[in-house]
Amino acid sequence: MILCIDAGNTNIKYGIFQKNKLLASFRVATDYKKTCDEYGVTLINMLMCKNIKVTDLQGVIISSVVPSLNYTILHMCKSYLHLDAILVGAGTKTGHNIRTDSPKEVGSDRIVNNVAAIAKYGVPLIVIDFGTATTFNVINSKKEFIGGVISAGVRGALDSLVNGTAKLPKVELEMPKSAIAKNTITNMQAGILLGTAGAVQYIVKKIKAELNEENVKVVATGGFSNLIAHEVQCIEYIDRQLTLNGLNILYHLNTKKEEKSS
Repeated sequence: MILCIDAGNTNIKYGIFQKNKLLASFRVATDYKKTCDEYGVTLINMLMCKNIKVTDLQGVIISSVVPSLNYTILHMCKSYLHLDAILVGAGTKTGHNIRTDSPKEVGSDRIVNNVAAIAKYGVPLIVIDFGTATTFNVINSKKEFIGGVISAGVRGALDSLVNGTAKLPKVELEMPKSAIAKNTITNMQAGILLGTAGAVQYIVKKIKAELNEENVKVVATGGFSNLIAHEVQCIEYIDRQLTLNGLNILYHLNTKKEEKSS
C-alpha cells in the first residue's frame, strides 16, 4: 500500500492506495503548532479506524504547499511509519514539461493535479482547483503546463468580507436560490458564490481564446468544486480525488518498487 499526503493551507488530506485503487481517505485540519508526535498519533489512529496496519504501507509521497510543516511531516513518516517519504519538488519526475517563467515557483499541488488530469482526461485541458486559493492550470496539446491563474478562494473571499466589515456575519456557504437575494445571508452567499461562478466562466473563456486549441477539457477539483461546477457550463468533469490520484501516479513514476498484494 502507498500513503499519499496532500498538505494544504487548510487541510491535510491522506489517501491509501493498493494497486492504483484508492482504499481509504481522510483529512485533518492543518495546524502549524502541532508536533511530529501529534500528527503521528493522529495518523496511526486514523489508519486503525480504516483497518490498515502500519506494516502494510510500503511507501509515502507528499505534496506540500506549507513549507514550515515539511520537516514535521517528513519526520513523522520516519518515526511512526518507518519510511522515507518522497517530497514532490524540484527533481521529481512528472511526465510533463513546465513552461512558465519560474518553474520552481509552481506549487506542488498544481503539478500533482496536472499529472492526474493528463493521465485521466488527456490534453489539452484546464484544471481548476477550488481550494484555499482558486487556481487555473493550463496544459496544451503537447502536455506542457504553460501557465494559469491564481485567484482568491471561496472561503478566503468570505473571511475578507466578514473581517473587513462591522456588521456582516459569518455565513454557511451554500448556493442561494436566487441572484436577487432577500436578506443579508443570501446576499452574501450570492455575492461570493455567484461571483466566483461568474469569474470562472469568464476566465475559462479567456484562456480558451488565448490557448486557441480544439477540444479543451475543463476539470474541477477541491472542496468547493461541486458547488461552483453546477452553476457554470464550462466545467465538464468534477474530480475530488484528483490530487491524491496524482500523488499515487508520481510515486510509481519516481520509484521502481512493485506493490505487494495484501
